[in-house]
Amino acid sequence: FPFPYTPYLIQERFMAALYSALEAGRVGIFESPTGTGKSLSLICGALSWLRDFEEKKRQEEARLLALEDSGQERGERPAAAGPGHPGSGGAAGEPDWVTAFVQKKEERDMVDRLKEEQIRRKKREDRLERIRHNVQLKYAAKRKRSEEDETKRLLQLSKEVISEGDGVDVLEQLDHNEEELILAEYESDDEKKVVSGLEDDDDLEEEHVTKIYYCSRTHSQLSQFVHEVQKSPFGEDTRLVSLGSRQNLCVNEEVRRLGALQLINDRCMEMQKNKHEKKSDEEMEGKRRRASRAICPFYSYEQMQFLCDEILVEVKDIEQLVALGRKTKACPYYGSRYAIPAAQLVVLPYQMLLHEPTRSAAGIKLKDQVVIIDEAHNLIDTITCIHSAEVSGSQLCCAHSQLLQYMERYRKRLKAKNLMYIKQILYLLEQFVAMLGGNVNQNPGCQVVSQTGTVLKSINDFLFQSQIDNINLFKVRRYCEKSLISRKLFGFVERYGGPATAVKTNKENQKLAGFQNFLLTLKQGSDKEGDSPVEAENDQQRTASPLMQIEGFLSALTNANQDGRVIVNRQGTVGQSSLKFLLLNPAVYFAKVVEECRAVIIAGGTMQPVSDFREQLLTCAGVDPARVVEFSCGHVIPPENILPIILCSGPSNQQLEFTYQTRDLPQMMDETGRILCNLCNVVPGGVVCFFPSYEYEKQVYAHWEKTGLLTRLATKKKIFQEPKKANQVEQVLVEYAKCIKRCSQAGGQMTGALLLSVVGGKMSEGINFSDDLGRCVIMVGMPYPNIKSPELQEKMTWLDKTMPRAAGQAPSRVLIENLCMKAVNQSIGRAIRHQKDFASILLLDHRYARPAVFNKLPQWIRERTQVKPAFGSAFAELRKVRMCILCTA
Repeated sequence: FPFPYTPYLIQERFMAALYSALEAGRVGIFESPTGTGKSLSLICGALSWLRDFEEKKRQEEARLLALEDSGQERGERPAAAGPGHPGSGGAAGEPDWVTAFVQKKEERDMVDRLKEEQIRRKKREDRLERIRHNVQLKYAAKRKRSEEDETKRLLQLSKEVISEGDGVDVLEQLDHNEEELILAEYESDDEKKVVSGLEDDDDLEEEHVTKIYYCSRTHSQLSQFVHEVQKSPFGEDTRLVSLGSRQNLCVNEEVRRLGALQLINDRCMEMQKNKHEKKSDEEMEGKRRRASRAICPFYSYEQMQFLCDEILVEVKDIEQLVALGRKTKACPYYGSRYAIPAAQLVVLPYQMLLHEPTRSAAGIKLKDQVVIIDEAHNLIDTITCIHSAEVSGSQLCCAHSQLLQYMERYRKRLKAKNLMYIKQILYLLEQFVAMLGGNVNQNPGCQVVSQTGTVLKSINDFLFQSQIDNINLFKVRRYCEKSLISRKLFGFVERYGGPATAVKTNKENQKLAGFQNFLLTLKQGSDKEGDSPVEAENDQQRTASPLMQIEGFLSALTNANQDGRVIVNRQGTVGQSSLKFLLLNPAVYFAKVVEECRAVIIAGGTMQPVSDFREQLLTCAGVDPARVVEFSCGHVIPPENILPIILCSGPSNQQLEFTYQTRDLPQMMDETGRILCNLCNVVPGGVVCFFPSYEYEKQVYAHWEKTGLLTRLATKKKIFQEPKKANQVEQVLVEYAKCIKRCSQAGGQMTGALLLSVVGGKMSEGINFSDDLGRCVIMVGMPYPNIKSPELQEKMTWLDKTMPRAAGQAPSRVLIENLCMKAVNQSIGRAIRHQKDFASILLLDHRYARPAVFNKLPQWIRERTQVKPAFGSAFAELRKVRMCILCTA
């Protein structure tokens, strides 16, 4: 395998296993601990397979074409029996000459197809080669762009001069601008074929070459992967495309300023619609043209085609793509989509691949392709979250009020079909609020719910009880998508929703006063509840266009009855209550990916325990167990560089068992404090201590403060706490790292820092505690999820009904243990990040020593773990490690 340096043995094994899985068309679960060069192994293994696959395909094509040519030279014809010689008959009772004719025709068609493909490939390769080497082409395109800009500028100046002389009535102009708020005529429930020439999706019809789709969770992880590709031996000649949302790729500042993803999406779609409508508007003679509508200057087919070629010529990440889009005045979002068919490697976020509507909108075709899902330890949760939806009572009431006012204002201008669908949506909103025990015409913040509590219902029960089973939700969903109603409503609210907006006082507009007052009472209601400024701001953004959120809930209700549940959560007031759709069976959405793809690789640094993936995702998706392969490799560090210990009791022989019943006891919290004090005396640098929840961490901290234990700890390590707010995490980490560096340089009594973190919090995933930042990682207790949660209880019930028992254990029990151990493995994997790193890992609970739990630790940690019944022997091991460190230093 080509590699930028001499690979580790485990990397060679990983690449070999990956290559054979892709070659055999398997579904692979691959585990390679962080710090073992997993990304490079994935790149070099997968791209080596793709290169060999393309070469074999080329050789096969050449062989078939050569056979065809030689056959034509000899003037051979199909050896067919004539009509008078029926022969012995084909396999299906057909005469031999018919069978031979059909076979020959198939061969000829295949040869023709191969020839076309060859010509297309040659053209594409020649074009990219020209762009790569011919700088003049770039300059020509640039010059053309600047000429077009100058023409546009002069045209705009001319228009301004003309309009100044006209003295157009300002009030009339306002009415023209309002045109864009009115819904266009909705012609049919059947999908219309949009004919928009080259400027639409014509280029997406280009045949897709065999490619690898690589997806990860965040844009930063994808950028990191692209940089690894750039550094690899495949960096120069791989056609790579980075895909992202409009939020990440849009270069139109006016649209970017909208902020929310849904608003950006809707505005973009509307601008494209305007572009296509503009042409037909211009052709209409004798009719008064509608007010000029905004058209995106970056949505130019010619410029996007140029950008598409630039993308394929050189590997670029999202930031480089956006910079190029700005420079070439071309849309990176659509430019990258045009590049998909010819690309060999497509890099994209999870949601884009796993959500089918997003996938098809992006022009992604999975048939016979390879999919690699990295950082897949929470794949099941991701699929569940993408397809779940929640709406609050205040959002439902607000959307109803907005839509009602909108309908009243534009009733005379709206077509019958639009009015019909708006009335259906208003009825749905009324019934949803009624399910929460409220009335849609009253302020949700003032309506007290009589029967509080949480009720779970099947989709069908919910539809019947809310009396909406007679409405076709598929048609309503489709109407919302096609009519862009939420975007129109947002524009309407922007114009009339704010109390400061000056509204003309005619009869129609007076009707809007009640709407403004309603929004004002909503806002005041939320202020009374004592929200923080940030939360209040988010609430305002949500009420600005709640229909967008509700569309997601309506879409979720179209799932199959057995695959999900609706949670009716009645709390305090109607405004605080909510409806939530919970997806129970993520396999229904993953099944399509697995069925269509040639091979699927699920990879991660910590994939244990893998039974979840096998049973909940693959078995439920109908994957043949024989098609599934598992690969797990060790770490590159020497065995002596890691010391994992399961500690069963503390310094005062108190047994360590942090169950919900015992963990709040003062003696348990005291024992935890004593363990930490002893460790901080011998462990240099940073110590990271994980607690099961924020509440428990706060409780223990307050107890230590009261008993004076915190003061003793603070003499050796400066104490930091993980903040709950995401925007404060970076600051705490910087201070933590600075403190450790300062202490290691200065020497003295203070030896570093202690970071109190939370399992499943911001610091248990994606943050590296390498070297001195994490010389010891401590896990306090076992972070079991809250089994009283209605969502989890429903999931457990569903699993027990649908899945077989495993090794005598109920599937619900296995789920609880797996969720706990996944969280533990993610957290303790933070410590070792490269070959020369070293750290101790302490698991404080005797239950970790149980075989069922112990076997769910990652293999490379499990092999080196020591179980210590008493604290003394564990402390002696830690002192040994410290002596080794001092000796090497």
